[in-house]
Amino acid sequence: MTEAPHLSNTAPTADWADQMEQAVLDAAVQRAPALGWNGRLVRAACEASGLSLGDQELLLPNGARDLAALLSRRHDARALKALELTPAATLKMRERIAAAVSARMEAGAADLEATRRCAAFLALPTNADLGLSLAWESADVLWRWAGDTATDWNHYSKRTILSGILIPALTMRWFDGREAAEAFVSRRIDNVMTFEKWKAGKDFEAPLKRVTSVLSRLRYGRAS
Repeated sequence: MTEAPHLSNTAPTADWADQMEQAVLDAAVQRAPALGWNGRLVRAACEASGLSLGDQELLLPNGARDLAALLSRRHDARALKALELTPAATLKMRERIAAAVSARMEAGAADLEATRRCAAFLALPTNADLGLSLAWESADVLWRWAGDTATDWNHYSKRTILSGILIPALTMRWFDGREAAEAFVSRRIDNVMTFEKWKAGKDFEAPLKRVTSVLSRLRYGRAS
């Protein structure tokens, strides 16, 4: 294996960083079942990729947290690749979300043992913020594939709701198997569709508009 160039004390190029991130991630996925998801894994994966400690700090300044983000984004990309065979436009929205979540679960299952170690790492209280952020990213990727173009508050509500499905669904897939996870997702999507029907036609901005009107009258003596 050709040794990677050492870039200590210099800024890595984008191409070098992208290539080495994936090389280190490959090495980490192989070693995670034995080492867990931690600083020891990061160092072992970097050493296997020919990186000095200085290069490691440039590439992964947040250590195992950066590595976890790389794995999650790889799984997002893998899910999108799998979904290329599923024309979203031919499906009902419920079917799109079910297909998207299923693809995301199976994308992670391809690295099952490493994914389990990473999931346990993200479940730690000190990493809960990262876990939520990555779930939001995944939800955004899946909603965009499903054709969502909302830019108002629905953009955020949809991703929040899907994040709330993804986190337990992925956990169930890693530790309880595909059948249990798929059944859970089906039930939760039923709940989401019921909520979507309920909120249809409701003006959720009305309270804000009323508050704005009242404040305007207090300041200017009339509604704006």
